[in-house]
Amino acid sequence: MITHLLSAADLDRDTATLLLDTARQLGAALSGREVKKLPTLRGRTVVNLFYEDSTRTRVSFEAAAKRLSADVVNFSAKGSSVSKGESLKDTAWTLQAMGADAVVIRHPASGAAHRLAQWVDGHVLNAGDGTHEHPTQALLDAYTMRERMGRLEGLRVAIVGDVLHSRVARSNVLLLNTLGAEVTLVAPPTLLPVGVESWPAGVEYDFDAVLPKTDVVMMLRVQRERMTDSFFPSVREYSRRYGLDVRRAGLLPDDALVMHPGPMVRGMEIAPEVADSPRSAIVEQVANGVLVRMAALYLLLSGEKGAGE
Repeated sequence: MITHLLSAADLDRDTATLLLDTARQLGAALSGREVKKLPTLRGRTVVNLFYEDSTRTRVSFEAAAKRLSADVVNFSAKGSSVSKGESLKDTAWTLQAMGADAVVIRHPASGAAHRLAQWVDGHVLNAGDGTHEHPTQALLDAYTMRERMGRLEGLRVAIVGDVLHSRVARSNVLLLNTLGAEVTLVAPPTLLPVGVESWPAGVEYDFDAVLPKTDVVMMLRVQRERMTDSFFPSVREYSRRYGLDVRRAGLLPDDALVMHPGPMVRGMEIAPEVADSPRSAIVEQVANGVLVRMAALYLLLSGEKGAGE
């Protein structure tokens, strides 16, 4: 098992499958309990170190750690010594002195999680670093696909939208390729990163042409807060060409799945009727995120044992 969870590229097929299988076992172990807690990580300390605002990921990691009976410390850059100019290295030394067994970090700088892993003895989990990666999001997405579709091998997955600024897209492409899925990126040329041709994924610009041969369509949030230039003419034009509306959803195969990592911009990236339809797994992604993050913490902090022991 790996020491840290920094990148989806670090996961081979066996390790990724072990994480997904463990998440399922933990879900089964919790389902029969009146109190949704396991004693597995009692006495361990997990620190959530968030330099960027987050709701889903931070709460998901907190819930995951608490369900494994770990002690949780939530550290926000706002209102801390970071706002007074403390460096990441000094913060790392503080966490080291406090005896953190695992540190979950979200940071606006790509590579921050890798640097932190060099400075602390505990395990580091990357909860999103800049536009680089978000490996646990990719794991929960893969888990959701496997639970709903019954497989990952050979699944045709379209990832649509702001690929340029999306750490979710990068991690998903790497992980899904490792697990045998076929990934196609769909976006305007302005929202594709330099070097995307080296990614293990196809690239298409015509959304309508891709949909009939897609098993899973994953819509991405347009990250306007990261945009300093105009990457498309208007919101209306973007939605017309790359939004998943009711008409486009009708082009998908009957059993196709609709996903979105959130938060959604309804009406721009995805129509409310599609987001709330039976084929949507968006709410399941959130629930599955807790199980997958439980699995990651469990395997990093307690080694390979039977889940639920």
